[in-house]
Amino acid sequence: MDFHSLGISDDLLQGLDAMNIKVPTPIQQQAIPAALGHRDLIACAQTGTGKTAAFLLPLIDVITGYRPKEEGSIRALVVVPTRELALQIDQQMQAIAYYTPITSIPLYGGSDGNTFDQQKQALTSGVEVVVATPGKLLSHLNLGYVPVKGLEFLVLDEADRMLDMGFIDDIKRIIKFLPAERQTLMFSATMPPVIRELAKQVLHDPVEITIALSKPAEGVDQQAYVVYDMKKADVLENILRSNEATSIVIFAGRKVEVKNLNRHLQKRGFSCSGMHSDLDQSERESTMLAFRNRKLRILVATDVVSRGIDIDDIDLVINYDVPKDPEDYVHRVGRTARAARKGTAITFVNEKEMREFGRIEALIGYEVKKMPMPAGLPPGPAYDPQGGKRETRNGPRRGGGRGSGRGGRR
Repeated sequence: MDFHSLGISDDLLQGLDAMNIKVPTPIQQQAIPAALGHRDLIACAQTGTGKTAAFLLPLIDVITGYRPKEEGSIRALVVVPTRELALQIDQQMQAIAYYTPITSIPLYGGSDGNTFDQQKQALTSGVEVVVATPGKLLSHLNLGYVPVKGLEFLVLDEADRMLDMGFIDDIKRIIKFLPAERQTLMFSATMPPVIRELAKQVLHDPVEITIALSKPAEGVDQQAYVVYDMKKADVLENILRSNEATSIVIFAGRKVEVKNLNRHLQKRGFSCSGMHSDLDQSERESTMLAFRNRKLRILVATDVVSRGIDIDDIDLVINYDVPKDPEDYVHRVGRTARAARKGTAITFVNEKEMREFGRIEALIGYEVKKMPMPAGLPPGPAYDPQGGKRETRNGPRRGGGRGSGRGGRR
Protein backbone atom coordinates (compact mmCIF):
# COMPACT_ATOMS: atom_id res chain seq x y z
CA MET A 1 0.00 0.00 0.00
CA ASP A 2 1.19 3.52 -0.80
CA PHE A 3 -0.09 7.01 0.08
CA HIS A 4 -1.68 7.47 -3.33
CA SER A 5 -4.02 4.55 -2.67
CA LEU A 6 -5.12 6.25 0.57
CA GLY A 7 -6.56 9.15 -1.43
CA ILE A 8 -3.95 11.78 -0.58
CA SER A 9 -3.76 14.75 -2.98
CA ASP A 10 -0.87 15.24 -5.41
CA ASP A 11 0.47 18.30 -3.56
CA LEU A 12 0.84 16.29 -0.37
CA LEU A 13 2.32 13.34 -2.24
CA GLN A 14 4.94 15.71 -3.60
CA GLY A 15 5.75 16.86 -0.07
CA LEU A 16 6.02 13.28 1.20
CA ASP A 17 8.26 12.37 -1.72
CA ALA A 18 10.57 15.31 -0.92
CA MET A 19 10.81 13.96 2.65
CA ASN A 20 11.53 10.46 1.28
CA ILE A 21 8.42 9.04 2.97
CA LYS A 22 7.14 6.26 0.73
CA VAL A 23 5.11 3.70 2.68
CA PRO A 24 2.35 4.51 5.22
CA THR A 25 2.64 3.02 8.70
CA PRO A 26 -0.17 0.85 10.12
CA ILE A 27 -1.73 3.78 12.01
CA GLN A 28 -1.64 5.90 8.85
CA GLN A 29 -3.21 3.12 6.77
CA GLN A 30 -6.18 2.95 9.16
CA ALA A 31 -6.56 6.56 10.31
CA ILE A 32 -6.20 8.46 7.02
CA PRO A 33 -9.16 6.86 5.18
CA ALA A 34 -11.38 7.26 8.27
CA ALA A 35 -10.43 10.93 8.64
CA LEU A 36 -10.88 11.62 4.92
CA GLY A 37 -14.31 10.01 5.27
CA HIS A 38 -15.27 12.73 7.81
CA ARG A 39 -15.43 10.25 10.71
CA ASP A 40 -14.49 11.01 14.29
CA LEU A 41 -11.59 8.89 15.43
CA ILE A 42 -10.08 7.53 18.64
CA ALA A 43 -6.69 5.90 18.20
CA CYS A 44 -4.43 4.18 20.71
CA ALA A 45 -0.92 4.53 19.33
CA GLN A 46 2.42 5.36 20.87
CA THR A 47 5.04 7.88 19.77
CA GLY A 48 7.09 6.64 16.85
CA THR A 49 4.22 4.93 14.99
CA GLY A 50 3.68 7.82 12.59
CA LYS A 51 0.54 9.12 14.29
CA THR A 52 1.40 12.79 13.67
CA ALA A 53 1.25 12.34 9.91
CA ALA A 54 -1.85 10.16 10.43
CA PHE A 55 -3.82 13.25 11.41
CA LEU A 56 -1.86 15.97 9.60
CA LEU A 57 -2.21 14.43 6.14
CA PRO A 58 -6.03 14.18 6.05
CA LEU A 59 -6.38 17.50 7.88
CA ILE A 60 -4.24 19.35 5.33
CA ASP A 61 -5.84 17.48 2.42
CA VAL A 62 -9.36 18.47 3.43
CA ILE A 63 -8.50 22.09 4.27
CA THR A 64 -6.75 22.68 0.95
CA GLY A 65 -9.48 20.87 -0.99
CA TYR A 66 -12.34 23.34 -0.57
CA ARG A 67 -13.19 26.82 0.66
CA PRO A 68 -13.79 27.41 4.36
CA LYS A 69 -17.27 27.49 5.86
CA GLU A 70 -16.46 30.92 7.29
CA GLU A 71 -13.78 33.26 5.96
CA GLY A 72 -11.06 34.19 8.43
CA SER A 73 -11.83 31.36 10.85
CA ILE A 74 -9.33 28.85 12.19
CA ARG A 75 -10.11 25.62 10.38
CA ALA A 76 -8.13 23.12 12.46
CA LEU A 77 -6.99 23.06 16.07
CA VAL A 78 -4.39 20.58 17.37
CA VAL A 79 -4.09 20.49 21.18
CA VAL A 80 -0.93 18.94 22.68
CA PRO A 81 0.52 18.65 26.20
CA THR A 82 3.92 20.35 25.76
CA ARG A 83 5.52 23.23 23.91
CA GLU A 84 8.15 20.87 22.48
CA LEU A 85 5.46 18.76 20.87
CA ALA A 86 3.64 21.86 19.58
CA LEU A 87 6.80 23.04 17.83
CA GLN A 88 7.57 19.56 16.50
CA ILE A 89 4.10 19.09 15.00
CA ASP A 90 4.08 22.58 13.48
CA GLN A 91 7.49 21.95 11.89
CA GLN A 92 6.37 18.59 10.52
CA MET A 93 3.24 20.18 9.09
CA GLN A 94 5.26 22.87 7.33
CA ALA A 95 7.42 20.17 5.76
CA ILE A 96 4.51 17.99 4.64
CA ALA A 97 2.47 20.96 3.39
CA TYR A 98 5.39 22.66 1.65
CA TYR A 99 3.68 22.53 -1.75
CA THR A 100 0.33 23.78 -0.42
CA PRO A 101 -0.74 27.32 0.59
CA ILE A 102 -1.79 26.30 4.13
CA THR A 103 -0.83 28.55 7.07
CA SER A 104 -0.20 27.53 10.69
CA ILE A 105 1.08 28.79 14.02
CA PRO A 106 2.23 27.11 17.28
CA LEU A 107 0.94 28.55 20.58
CA TYR A 108 2.69 27.69 23.83
CA GLY A 109 3.48 29.15 27.23
CA GLY A 110 6.67 30.69 28.51
CA SER A 111 6.59 33.57 26.02
CA ASP A 112 6.90 37.28 26.68
CA GLY A 113 4.30 40.00 26.03
CA ASN A 114 5.59 40.73 22.52
CA THR A 115 5.18 37.10 21.52
CA PHE A 116 1.64 37.06 22.91
CA ASP A 117 0.78 40.13 20.80
CA GLN A 118 2.27 38.47 17.72
CA GLN A 119 0.18 35.36 18.38
CA LYS A 120 -2.95 37.50 18.77
CA GLN A 121 -2.26 39.25 15.46
CA ALA A 122 -1.76 35.90 13.67
CA LEU A 123 -4.96 34.48 15.15
CA THR A 124 -7.09 37.46 14.17
CA SER A 125 -5.58 37.97 10.71
CA GLY A 126 -6.50 34.51 9.47
CA VAL A 127 -4.39 31.42 10.20
CA GLU A 128 -5.82 28.06 9.16
CA VAL A 129 -4.17 25.61 11.57
CA VAL A 130 -3.25 26.24 15.22
CA VAL A 131 -1.09 23.82 17.23
CA ALA A 132 -1.38 24.76 20.90
CA THR A 133 -0.85 23.79 24.50
CA PRO A 134 -4.05 24.01 26.60
CA GLY A 135 -3.08 26.85 28.92
CA LYS A 136 -1.87 29.25 26.26
CA LEU A 137 -4.83 28.49 24.01
CA LEU A 138 -7.27 29.21 26.83
CA SER A 139 -5.53 32.53 27.51
CA HIS A 140 -6.37 33.63 23.97
CA LEU A 141 -9.86 32.10 23.89
CA ASN A 142 -10.88 33.81 27.14
CA LEU A 143 -10.10 37.20 25.62
CA GLY A 144 -12.75 36.62 22.98
CA TYR A 145 -10.95 37.37 19.71
CA VAL A 146 -10.04 33.86 18.49
CA PRO A 147 -12.13 33.09 15.34
CA VAL A 148 -13.34 29.52 15.78
CA LYS A 149 -16.89 29.66 14.37
CA GLY A 150 -15.79 27.89 11.19
CA LEU A 151 -13.60 25.29 12.91
CA GLU A 152 -13.75 21.95 11.09
CA PHE A 153 -11.12 19.82 12.88
CA LEU A 154 -10.18 19.29 16.51
CA VAL A 155 -7.23 17.00 17.23
CA LEU A 156 -6.35 15.96 20.79
CA ASP A 157 -2.85 14.46 20.67
CA GLU A 158 -1.29 12.51 23.55
CA ALA A 159 -4.52 12.72 25.53
CA ASP A 160 -3.16 10.48 28.28
CA ARG A 161 -0.18 12.77 28.80
CA MET A 162 -2.53 15.76 29.07
CA LEU A 163 -4.44 13.79 31.71
CA ASP A 164 -1.21 13.12 33.64
CA MET A 165 -0.33 16.82 33.50
CA GLY A 166 -3.75 17.91 34.79
CA PHE A 167 -5.07 19.42 31.55
CA ILE A 168 -8.36 17.52 31.22
CA ASP A 169 -10.44 20.34 32.75
CA ASP A 170 -8.73 22.81 30.41
CA ILE A 171 -9.60 20.57 27.45
CA LYS A 172 -13.26 20.61 28.48
CA ARG A 173 -13.20 24.41 28.76
CA ILE A 174 -11.62 24.71 25.31
CA ILE A 175 -14.29 22.49 23.75
CA LYS A 176 -17.04 24.78 25.06
CA PHE A 177 -15.67 27.53 22.79
CA LEU A 178 -15.82 25.33 19.68
CA PRO A 179 -18.71 24.63 17.32
CA ALA A 180 -20.55 21.37 17.94
CA GLU A 181 -20.43 20.44 14.27
CA ARG A 182 -16.81 19.51 13.76
CA GLN A 183 -14.64 16.44 13.20
CA THR A 184 -12.68 15.31 16.26
CA LEU A 185 -9.64 13.04 16.24
CA MET A 186 -8.20 11.78 19.54
CA PHE A 187 -4.82 10.06 19.88
CA SER A 188 -3.44 8.51 23.06
CA ALA A 189 -0.64 6.06 23.88
CA THR A 190 -2.83 4.47 26.57
CA MET A 191 -6.58 4.40 27.22
CA PRO A 192 -7.33 4.77 30.94
CA PRO A 193 -11.01 5.09 31.99
CA VAL A 194 -10.83 8.89 32.23
CA ILE A 195 -9.73 9.12 28.58
CA ARG A 196 -12.51 6.73 27.55
CA GLU A 197 -15.02 8.91 29.36
CA LEU A 198 -13.67 12.05 27.69
CA ALA A 199 -13.95 10.33 24.30
CA LYS A 200 -17.64 9.62 24.95
CA GLN A 201 -18.21 13.30 25.67
CA VAL A 202 -16.38 14.82 22.67
CA LEU A 203 -16.55 12.18 19.90
CA HIS A 204 -19.54 11.17 17.78
CA ASP A 205 -19.73 7.54 16.63
CA PRO A 206 -15.94 7.31 16.34
CA VAL A 207 -13.84 4.83 14.42
CA GLU A 208 -11.63 3.03 16.96
CA ILE A 209 -8.06 2.08 16.09
CA THR A 210 -5.58 0.30 18.33
CA ILE A 211 -1.95 -0.14 17.34
CA ALA A 212 -0.22 -2.54 19.71
CA LEU A 213 2.62 -1.15 21.78
CA SER A 214 5.79 -1.64 19.76
CA LYS A 215 8.71 -3.41 21.31
CA PRO A 216 12.04 -1.55 21.26
CA ALA A 217 13.55 -1.66 17.79
CA GLU A 218 15.90 -4.51 16.95
CA GLY A 219 18.66 -1.98 16.42
CA VAL A 220 18.64 -1.05 20.12
CA ASP A 221 21.30 -2.77 22.23
CA GLN A 222 19.53 -2.82 25.61
CA GLN A 223 21.69 -3.10 28.71
CA ALA A 224 21.13 -2.77 32.46
CA TYR A 225 23.44 -2.13 35.39
CA VAL A 226 22.16 -3.39 38.75
CA VAL A 227 23.78 -0.82 41.00
CA TYR A 228 23.39 0.66 44.45
CA ASP A 229 21.79 4.08 44.24
CA MET A 230 24.80 5.82 45.80
CA LYS A 231 27.04 4.43 43.04
CA LYS A 232 24.94 5.43 40.03
CA ALA A 233 26.90 8.62 39.37
CA ASP A 234 30.21 6.71 39.43
CA VAL A 235 28.94 4.15 36.91
CA LEU A 236 27.50 6.91 34.73
CA GLU A 237 30.78 8.81 34.66
CA ASN A 238 32.66 5.62 33.71
CA ILE A 239 30.24 4.96 30.83
CA LEU A 240 30.38 8.51 29.50
CA ARG A 241 34.19 8.51 29.49
CA SER A 242 34.54 5.09 27.84
CA ASN A 243 31.67 5.30 25.34
CA GLU A 244 32.31 6.97 21.98
CA ALA A 245 28.68 8.07 21.49
CA THR A 246 28.44 11.69 20.32
CA SER A 247 24.72 12.22 20.98
CA ILE A 248 23.46 11.09 24.40
CA VAL A 249 20.20 11.59 26.29
CA ILE A 250 20.09 10.83 30.02
CA PHE A 251 16.59 10.54 31.48
CA ALA A 252 15.88 11.20 35.16
CA GLY A 253 12.50 10.96 36.83
CA ARG A 254 12.30 14.42 38.43
CA LYS A 255 13.55 17.87 37.51
CA VAL A 256 15.55 18.18 40.77
CA GLU A 257 17.46 15.06 39.73
CA VAL A 258 18.04 16.55 36.28
CA LYS A 259 19.43 19.75 37.80
CA ASN A 260 21.71 17.94 40.26
CA LEU A 261 22.96 15.42 37.73
CA ASN A 262 23.62 18.07 35.08
CA ARG A 263 25.55 20.16 37.59
CA HIS A 264 27.53 17.07 38.68
CA LEU A 265 28.52 16.23 35.09
CA GLN A 266 29.41 19.81 34.15
CA LYS A 267 31.81 20.03 37.12
CA ARG A 268 33.55 16.95 35.76
CA GLY A 269 34.05 18.48 32.36
CA PHE A 270 31.26 16.90 30.33
CA SER A 271 29.53 18.84 27.55
CA CYS A 272 25.95 18.70 28.80
CA SER A 273 22.84 20.70 29.56
CA GLY A 274 19.57 20.04 31.38
CA MET A 275 16.06 20.09 29.93
CA HIS A 276 13.19 20.49 32.39
CA SER A 277 10.03 22.51 33.04
CA ASP A 278 11.78 25.37 34.90
CA LEU A 279 13.51 26.56 31.74
CA ASP A 280 11.89 29.33 29.73
CA GLN A 281 11.13 28.79 26.06
CA SER A 282 14.22 30.55 24.71
CA GLU A 283 16.45 28.40 26.94
CA ARG A 284 14.73 25.23 25.78
CA GLU A 285 15.00 26.12 22.12
CA SER A 286 18.67 27.12 22.49
CA THR A 287 19.49 23.86 24.27
CA MET A 288 17.69 21.71 21.70
CA LEU A 289 19.34 23.55 18.81
CA ALA A 290 22.79 22.99 20.30
CA PHE A 291 22.00 19.31 20.84
CA ARG A 292 20.64 18.83 17.32
CA ASN A 293 23.73 20.50 15.83
CA ARG A 294 26.08 18.30 17.90
CA LYS A 295 27.49 21.30 19.76
CA LEU A 296 26.22 19.65 22.93
CA ARG A 297 27.07 16.00 23.55
CA ILE A 298 24.75 15.19 26.46
CA LEU A 299 21.15 16.18 27.18
CA VAL A 300 19.93 15.47 30.73
CA ALA A 301 16.14 15.50 30.67
CA THR A 302 12.90 14.64 32.37
CA ASP A 303 10.21 12.60 30.61
CA VAL A 304 8.85 15.77 29.00
CA VAL A 305 11.46 15.08 26.31
CA SER A 306 10.84 11.34 25.85
CA ARG A 307 7.64 11.90 23.85
CA GLY A 308 8.46 15.30 22.43
CA ILE A 309 11.95 15.00 21.01
CA ASP A 310 12.23 14.29 17.29
CA ILE A 311 15.90 13.59 16.58
CA ASP A 312 16.75 10.49 14.57
CA ASP A 313 20.45 10.09 15.32
CA ILE A 314 20.75 9.70 19.10
CA ASP A 315 23.49 7.16 19.79
CA LEU A 316 22.92 6.43 23.46
CA VAL A 317 19.97 6.68 25.87
CA ILE A 318 20.60 6.25 29.59
CA ASN A 319 17.78 5.75 32.09
CA TYR A 320 19.33 7.11 35.27
CA ASP A 321 16.38 5.58 37.09
CA VAL A 322 13.79 2.97 36.12
CA PRO A 323 10.63 4.49 34.61
CA LYS A 324 7.60 3.92 36.84
CA ASP A 325 5.41 3.10 33.84
CA PRO A 326 6.76 0.24 31.67
CA GLU A 327 5.43 1.97 28.55
CA ASP A 328 7.56 5.02 29.38
CA TYR A 329 10.59 2.71 29.09
CA VAL A 330 9.60 1.97 25.51
CA HIS A 331 9.18 5.68 24.80
CA ARG A 332 12.57 6.51 26.31
CA VAL A 333 14.42 3.66 24.61
CA GLY A 334 12.68 4.54 21.35
CA ARG A 335 14.68 7.78 21.15
CA THR A 336 17.66 5.79 19.83
CA ALA A 337 18.04 3.42 16.86
CA ARG A 338 15.48 5.40 14.87
CA ALA A 339 15.27 5.39 11.08
CA ALA A 340 16.92 1.94 10.86
CA ARG A 341 20.03 3.08 12.75
CA LYS A 342 21.79 1.30 15.60
CA GLY A 343 21.81 2.58 19.17
CA THR A 344 22.33 1.65 22.80
CA ALA A 345 19.95 2.01 25.75
CA ILE A 346 21.32 1.59 29.28
CA THR A 347 19.18 1.46 32.42
CA PHE A 348 20.40 1.79 36.01
CA VAL A 349 18.43 -0.48 38.36
CA ASN A 350 19.00 0.24 42.03
CA GLU A 351 18.14 -1.89 45.05
CA LYS A 352 14.58 -0.47 45.19
CA GLU A 353 13.71 -0.57 41.47
CA MET A 354 14.03 -4.26 40.63
CA ARG A 355 10.32 -5.00 40.72
CA GLU A 356 9.62 -2.08 38.35
CA PHE A 357 12.30 -3.28 35.95
CA GLY A 358 10.84 -6.77 36.10
CA ARG A 359 7.52 -5.32 34.92
CA ILE A 360 9.34 -3.74 31.98
CA GLU A 361 10.93 -7.05 31.02
CA ALA A 362 7.50 -8.69 31.22
CA LEU A 363 6.07 -6.03 28.89
CA ILE A 364 8.75 -6.34 26.21
CA GLY A 365 8.78 -10.13 26.53
CA TYR A 366 12.45 -10.82 27.27
CA GLU A 367 15.18 -10.13 29.79
CA VAL A 368 17.52 -7.19 29.31
CA LYS A 369 21.14 -8.28 29.63
CA LYS A 370 22.76 -7.30 32.92
CA MET A 371 26.22 -5.80 32.58
CA PRO A 372 29.17 -6.33 34.95
CA MET A 373 30.19 -3.34 36.99
CA PRO A 374 33.05 -1.27 35.52
CA ALA A 375 36.53 -2.08 36.74
CA GLY A 376 37.36 -0.58 40.10
CA LEU A 377 33.76 -0.35 41.31
CA PRO A 378 32.22 -2.73 43.88
CA PRO A 379 29.54 -5.22 42.80
CA GLY A 380 25.91 -4.17 42.94
CA PRO A 381 22.98 -5.96 44.60
CA ALA A 382 21.74 -9.31 43.30
CA TYR A 383 18.97 -8.82 40.75
CA ASP A 384 15.61 -10.01 42.11
CA PRO A 385 12.69 -8.77 39.96
CA GLN A 386 10.16 -10.71 42.03
CA GLY A 387 11.13 -9.24 45.36
CA GLY A 388 13.06 -6.12 44.55
CA LYS A 389 13.96 -5.66 48.22
CA ARG A 390 16.89 -3.55 49.13
CA GLU A 391 20.05 -5.56 49.64
CA THR A 392 22.63 -4.35 52.12
CA ARG A 393 25.06 -7.22 52.56
CA ASN A 394 27.31 -6.20 49.66
CA GLY A 395 26.44 -2.54 49.62
CA PRO A 396 29.14 0.07 50.10
CA ARG A 397 29.09 1.71 53.50
CA ARG A 398 29.71 5.29 52.46
CA GLY A 399 30.76 7.61 49.70
CA GLY A 400 29.68 7.39 46.10
CA GLY A 401 28.42 9.75 43.45
CA ARG A 402 26.45 12.88 44.04
CA GLY A 403 24.45 12.98 40.86
CA SER A 404 20.83 12.41 41.74
CA GLY A 405 20.42 13.98 45.14
CA ARG A 406 18.36 10.96 46.14
CA GLY A 407 20.95 9.68 48.56
CA GLY A 408 21.48 5.94 48.67
CA ARG A 409 21.03 5.35 52.35
CA ARG A 410 21.02 1.71 53.37
